[in-house]
Amino acid sequence: MRYRESGVDIDKANEATKAIARLVGKTWSKSVLSQIGHFGGLFEIPAGYKSPVLVSSMDGVGTKLLVARAARRYDTVGQDLVNHCVNDILVQGARPLFFLDYVAAGAIDPAMIASVVSGLATACQENGCALIGGETAEMPGLYQEGDFDLAGTIVGVVERDRIIDGSRIAPGDVVFALPSNGLHTNGYSLARRVIFDVMKLGIDARVESLRATVADELLRVHRSYLGAVTSLQEKVEIRGLAHITGGGILENLPRILPAGCAARIEKGAWPVPAIFDLIAREGDVVEGEMYRVFNMGAGMLIVVPAADAARMPSRAEGLDVYRAGSIMKGSGDVTLV
Repeated sequence: MRYRESGVDIDKANEATKAIARLVGKTWSKSVLSQIGHFGGLFEIPAGYKSPVLVSSMDGVGTKLLVARAARRYDTVGQDLVNHCVNDILVQGARPLFFLDYVAAGAIDPAMIASVVSGLATACQENGCALIGGETAEMPGLYQEGDFDLAGTIVGVVERDRIIDGSRIAPGDVVFALPSNGLHTNGYSLARRVIFDVMKLGIDARVESLRATVADELLRVHRSYLGAVTSLQEKVEIRGLAHITGGGILENLPRILPAGCAARIEKGAWPVPAIFDLIAREGDVVEGEMYRVFNMGAGMLIVVPAADAARMPSRAEGLDVYRAGSIMKGSGDVTLV
């Protein structure tokens, strides 16, 4: 008996590896000291740091993968994964160094794997991050043919005295919002339930209120805020950053609030993409649930001292910046008004 007869095709796995080698190499800098195929990726921390602290994070794309599979479009989910992880370490003030990916499937499809990695490489290049390794696993029986999962780990660096941890946030500080371009990578189980089960829409159906097809809307790439936040740091003191992912504003903003602080957020202070109105209306989803599941148009919240609020630019790296609320005395809760 051959391994192929049990459902694992080594030749296809090797074909996929060859297809992605060129894409991965484009993300490398002189800090990458290893090659594709090594057991571990080697990366030298760039010179110039006095007291570097490594910051790591790991995440997945979730059930957005089911949308990608239905649309047979796989490059955007790779970009989603990298940008999501970049934002997660950006909250601590870190800049990305390198990224590792994990793709698992019931059966290896070299073209699909190459498309996913193409998206990973594109986002890594845009964020100045090296894609130095990963794992492609074929697991028949655990995944059905056509099913796949995608996850990744990012490592970044920040000077110890420039770590952003929210500890300096104080009552009177001002909260600003950077806009999302849609769902990003959270809330897809609810979104799919409404759009596919309740509304009975197909993946290629055009929705006039969205001015897009279902596929185009649901596969919008999770936005990276690295450029915008870096630009703003040159102009104002940033005391806290909250990446609005699963849990929405109501659960993510409290994660950075120190003891004795709460937040007051003004609904309507930033534009809310039409997809959220569609889900709330067609799914009969109450407002509180919407703000607990989705980003509701605010992908990143920024806390600055009141003295810097007047100097906050109205735009950063092509994104509008919205005054969204304030910090007050309290016990870590968020009030929407």
